[in-house]
Amino acid sequence: MKREIKTTNDGSKTLFINDLNENYHSHHGALQEAEHVFIKNGLNLTNYYEINILELGFGTGLNVLVTINEHLKTDKNHVINYFTLEKYPINESEMNDLAYFELFDNPEFKNIYQKIHLAEWEKSVEIVSNFNLKKIKCDFFDLNTIDLPKINLVYFDCFGARVQPDLWEKPLFELVSDKMAVNGLLTTYSSKGSVRRILQELDFKVEKKQGPPGKREMINAVKL
Repeated sequence: MKREIKTTNDGSKTLFINDLNENYHSHHGALQEAEHVFIKNGLNLTNYYEINILELGFGTGLNVLVTINEHLKTDKNHVINYFTLEKYPINESEMNDLAYFELFDNPEFKNIYQKIHLAEWEKSVEIVSNFNLKKIKCDFFDLNTIDLPKINLVYFDCFGARVQPDLWEKPLFELVSDKMAVNGLLTTYSSKGSVRRILQELDFKVEKKQGPPGKREMINAVKL
């Protein structure tokens, strides 16, 4: 599928898929959305010495980068093991055009950004001290075949239900739930009523939170 670079309202870039009429991130602001949904309402709500994060899916790598940024700002003695799934990785040209490292003041971020994208797939790579990244090239529905530690935090960042409704139905959420630890947190930009009901059926405590710019609500769900 053809993808093109677009600039969102906060100045950060995203990819747009013409065939689906779908952005990888909110057109209101890619960076704002990632920081609000996955850092403010995800990483910053966890309190573990070692945290295992599962992301669906890797996409442009922006969620990895904002997670590393937060990791470097806080106690670097904590360990993050970050597992991310992606079936259709972006290419090197797209990586260069997105240039997300330019959004951060840290001069090391260009090197960090490149390490994230050039890291070997299926292999755990230490990107910065105590931050280990494993990129897994697979379909999300192959999650049950992947050996993972118990997951403490899920970044559920699939394409929207309008274009990929099967990613927002019970079978995938069941697979994700099976990988999670008790008290693990799932955070997503979605606030669909059907998603809230599915998560409740799977014994999650679901909370509606204020959404990122341009979106009224989003979901946090804790596995009971």
